[in-house]
Amino acid sequence: MWLVSDYALGRLVLSDRRFSRAAAVVPGAPRLNSAAPSPTSMMSLDGTDHARLRRIVVAAFTTGKVSAMAPLVRRTATDLLEGMSRGGGSADLVASFAEPLPVAVLGALLGVPVEDREIFDSSVEVLFDITASSDLEKSRQQLLLVDYMSTLIDRKRLRDDDDLLTDLIRAHDGDALSKAELVSLGLALLTAGYETTVGQISLAALAILQGGVPREWVKDEKRVDALVEELLRATPSTALSFPRVALEDIEIGGISVRAGEAVVVSLLHGNRDGSAFTEPEFLRDDRSGAHLTFGHGIHRCLGAPLARLQVRSALLQLFAFFPELRLAEDESPARAAVVWKDGLITRGLSSLRVTW
Repeated sequence: MWLVSDYALGRLVLSDRRFSRAAAVVPGAPRLNSAAPSPTSMMSLDGTDHARLRRIVVAAFTTGKVSAMAPLVRRTATDLLEGMSRGGGSADLVASFAEPLPVAVLGALLGVPVEDREIFDSSVEVLFDITASSDLEKSRQQLLLVDYMSTLIDRKRLRDDDDLLTDLIRAHDGDALSKAELVSLGLALLTAGYETTVGQISLAALAILQGGVPREWVKDEKRVDALVEELLRATPSTALSFPRVALEDIEIGGISVRAGEAVVVSLLHGNRDGSAFTEPEFLRDDRSGAHLTFGHGIHRCLGAPLARLQVRSALLQLFAFFPELRLAEDESPARAAVVWKDGLITRGLSSLRVTW
């Protein structure tokens, strides 16, 4: 397994079709860890199969469609913040805000009932699980997720809702999707859009609370867009790409990657490559150049506009609602204000205790 930490080479690997995602999920392929999407998932396909699935869902993430969701995101964020304020002078920002916001947004987009959160919340991390659970537990959680999505699809088939999952069901009924592709696509949209956005909101809030960002940036609607991009670049919730396998011998960065060998891109290191970003360790509001957090090439994250919208709205409203927001004091070594998630391929916090 080769690791690419260079920005330019990372973009090359992510966009060069000689590096295959499909070849990385077949039995016997080199594995970095056990975190991997289903072989039928859009994230695991190449060429025409990938393009066919992507065409089916891309319309849901156009600029217009995402902009239309802005009032829902703002309203949901306001409701959550009001709930936090009623709870007293402190809260766990992850449990009270960073987790329920993407749940509500994805629920509205896909048509997943909010009350089903407990069903998938405990299983959704399995896509990113490295060492957080045993192989047996991973398999059990994967089966639970497949069973949940299959049941939800059967329930929604009896209705005529206006949401993305219903559109996917219609595509299946019209022979554009197989049943396995329908379930995998529904799960991919749900799981990838949930875990990474929760992580990104909590990591962005932490960076601001730790003083890495002038508070004035969060209060300026024109400046906050640059702030969001810098936070996505410097502290991404997705640190590594999924592996790709070379389909032929390829010379890259002075290294010969042989056919059948795998390559993984460190998005985190690429985002901090000094040859691509001036003073990469600092957050700047005049940064140019595209970061790698959402990937690059044909597998670039479809949900990037929706993720940006949620992080932007979350930060603007959080620090407007609680202008004196600060990290809580560590109560004990076992009850720290900042608790990182462990055992996942994604970065994020399991707890972020704040006070105001």
